[in-house]
Amino acid sequence: MGYEIKLDIFEGPLDLLLYLIRKNEIDIYNIPIALITEQYLAHLDMMRSLNLDLAGEYLVLASTLLHIKSKMLLPVDEDEHDEDEPDPRDELVRQLLEYQQFKEAALKLETRPLLNRDVFTRGFIAESGADYDDQEMAVELNVFDLVEAFHKIISTMEKGDSLEIDVEKMSLKEKMNDIMERLTEKGDLTIAELLGANGSKRMLLYTFLAILELMRQRMIRVYQGCSFGVIRVCLAVEA
Repeated sequence: MGYEIKLDIFEGPLDLLLYLIRKNEIDIYNIPIALITEQYLAHLDMMRSLNLDLAGEYLVLASTLLHIKSKMLLPVDEDEHDEDEPDPRDELVRQLLEYQQFKEAALKLETRPLLNRDVFTRGFIAESGADYDDQEMAVELNVFDLVEAFHKIISTMEKGDSLEIDVEKMSLKEKMNDIMERLTEKGDLTIAELLGANGSKRMLLYTFLAILELMRQRMIRVYQGCSFGVIRVCLAVEA
């Protein structure tokens, strides 16, 4: 029997689209639809391979991207071409800009002090011996970065190792508590240290899901000093 994990982690398909645009350093007003569509579908395949439940909105946007791509691939009849004909990407760009604007406003509101609760952010400074410059603040990663990294780890393992999970023997909450205890004791750990060297695929997946859930609850932060560098995890706040 297969299984499916559904977590309230992925905020929505537009987040994934904005992530890909930033990652490829693309002008939002001139999106290369073929490239973005290919990468978007690849990310959906990654999430499916990890048995993460995909909301219907992800598939709707995938259809929209494919529709725009097909329209842009159609040959243009110069005799009938109307110079005022709208770009097929215009509506998508409008949605992205509106979404980005509201999301930035929400993030600003979220940083305001809350009644009876002061939050002290903890900066992550590179330690000596790390794979990046000690003077440089590491770059914080998001959920989609972690999906890519974890998918690469799983892809290198033997395919015969099943990803089935016995929910009666494993508790996501217990795994989250274990990660928090280890981070409280050590200060910060690498993803490799958290996942463990000899873990089975199902244990690796559960650890990964616990990390995602802790990120969603803003209890931990995940950093990387450079592209393909070591990924490190630390507590997001401390009293």
